[in-house]
Amino acid sequence: MKFDTKVVHSNQEPEEPYFPVSHPIFQTSNFAFKSVEHAQKTFSKGPHFPRDMKGEYVYTRGGNPTQRALEMCVADLEGGEEGLSFSSGMAAITSTLITFLKKGDKALATDTVYGETFLVFDKILRKFGIETSFVDTSNLEETQKLIEAIKPKIVYIETPANPTLKISDIKAISEMAHQFDSLVIVDNTFMSPYFQNPLKLGADIVIHSATKYLAGHSDVLGGIVVSNSELISEIRETLFTTGAVLDPFAAWLILRGIKTLSVRMERHQKNAMKVAKFLEEHEKVDRVFYPGLDSHPQHNLAKKQMKGFGGMISFELKDGYDAGVKLMNNVKLCTLAVSLGAVETLIEHPASMTHSMIPREERLKAGITDGLVRISVGIEDVEDIIEDLSNALEKV
Repeated sequence: MKFDTKVVHSNQEPEEPYFPVSHPIFQTSNFAFKSVEHAQKTFSKGPHFPRDMKGEYVYTRGGNPTQRALEMCVADLEGGEEGLSFSSGMAAITSTLITFLKKGDKALATDTVYGETFLVFDKILRKFGIETSFVDTSNLEETQKLIEAIKPKIVYIETPANPTLKISDIKAISEMAHQFDSLVIVDNTFMSPYFQNPLKLGADIVIHSATKYLAGHSDVLGGIVVSNSELISEIRETLFTTGAVLDPFAAWLILRGIKTLSVRMERHQKNAMKVAKFLEEHEKVDRVFYPGLDSHPQHNLAKKQMKGFGGMISFELKDGYDAGVKLMNNVKLCTLAVSLGAVETLIEHPASMTHSMIPREERLKAGITDGLVRISVGIEDVEDIIEDLSNALEKV
């Protein structure tokens, strides 16, 4: 099946005995057994290792048919063998990292990762003797030097980076990292499986905050990890033990959102290109960062490793922090809120909001300036979005 068909049908075919068109919500905490022998057979497989869509289930913390449908759907979209769902994107990230890192290990990460991802590396993992080095992974020369110097257990890439929209070469970095047996993890939230497939470019693990483009409607939290069966089995054991599982109803909402992923991503991209061009020509905007613009430093790389440019834009206001605050306080249609990837346009000021927990010196070094604004372009009429931004910029 082609991608547009997979988002509607993958792992969601009507099944006996009722053949429902919409995949059922198995809103249950546990599953009954026919007999002691049935229970023994199920437990012999391991209660947290469902084998397939018709696998035996014990307890929803260890697996559930609705979760499983979502996991295998996203795995299919990403070209992976297995998927695993979590209660949030951060639960997916944290569980994956603690599965493969131990005291004394070193990690390497993109220097402009999402704020809470930075805190996991810099605060939580550091407490357990795991040191992380941050580098501009869009700079291959600097990245290679650091990989060779520290020989990290994990190389963690966020591309496009949040919120600078820098693009990192997944294929090249994967080849560098694999020379030292490093696991390459890519946060693919900004692009979704529709526009980018890191596993096909050499990455070992791909992570999504399913809250964003996969679900797409600002109504649910979730995270997804996709990889080969062996690595997912290791992460699943961590998930089963620590318990950050996705509720079945949340899994169903994300499955429902995925059905319109293709059409939404096309509209997000179409609108974002027009908004980016408007901003690039505005007198109060210093720079615009959007992979689809010729002015983007990694525009050619974006065309090479991505099938589209997505709906995320960052732009830098000439008058800095105060200008960013004024713009935020004067938008009407654009919703001042964190998160991204929803049908409505969301706008935020990283320096005062999502990345405020990162020390200012580190933020500036990574390109997150005081006047940087991030916008997740929605699917509204693009002329209305532009008019709202234009009116707010007049007050800056």
